[in-house]
Amino acid sequence: MIVEQIWTANDFRNFNYLIVCPETGEALAVDPLDHRKCLAAAGDNGWEIVQILNTHEHHDHIGGNRAMMDATDARLLAHRNAKDRIPDIDVGLAAGDVVKVGKTVELESLDTPGHTMSHVCLLSHTERPALFCGDTLFNAGAGNCHNGGHPEELYDTFVRQLAALPDDTLIYPGHDYIANNLRFTLDREPDNPRASGLLGDVEGQDPDDAFVSTLALEREVNTFFRLRNPTVIARLREAFPDLPEEPDAKTVFLKLRELRNAW
Repeated sequence: MIVEQIWTANDFRNFNYLIVCPETGEALAVDPLDHRKCLAAAGDNGWEIVQILNTHEHHDHIGGNRAMMDATDARLLAHRNAKDRIPDIDVGLAAGDVVKVGKTVELESLDTPGHTMSHVCLLSHTERPALFCGDTLFNAGAGNCHNGGHPEELYDTFVRQLAALPDDTLIYPGHDYIANNLRFTLDREPDNPRASGLLGDVEGQDPDDAFVSTLALEREVNTFFRLRNPTVIARLREAFPDLPEEPDAKTVFLKLRELRNAW
């Protein structure tokens, strides 16, 4: 499996992706907002975009669909419940559906509500798994729930699905927010040396050659996976004095998401 991460250089800091079968050159475009850059990358490498996958319905993820479809005749795939919000879906995906790219690539659809209620992530069936996670999971962060989502659903997605993935899973998010997210981690857990060191490494990085994290690293630096950490809980109690002495993980997650909304 070939993964081409495409930096859009827009104000929203979107990443687009091409997932390519190395044997046939057939490609799946993930959230190809910048259709011109995606088409150029495919053309430069001799790949053919035959499918488009939208992780969810927000405009900065579907805005390039029509132009991409007109240029390639690619089929459009998205969550099966997004058909009234994403025009011209050809294939509606449910949890467990397998998306095939060429002869060698298989990607499993994960139903991952929270950022929106019609969000899918793709998990590759490769020796080293890769997760194309849209706006559910970011490097060192979690998606917001402002526009059609729900934080309790996002919590369930994190603990029931994402936390169960193998440590070596590569993380390919929909946006480059890593530096700011690490600053939030350090605001919540100032004694986290791994987050501090990583922030120094990625500040000012070239998003055209962006750092790719793993789930193991996310467990170390992403506050939304560190729900039992004593420092995180102690700092949270400063903002929420009525927090129970031993808060459950869901309460910690929801309070962190509330703080992140205004941070």
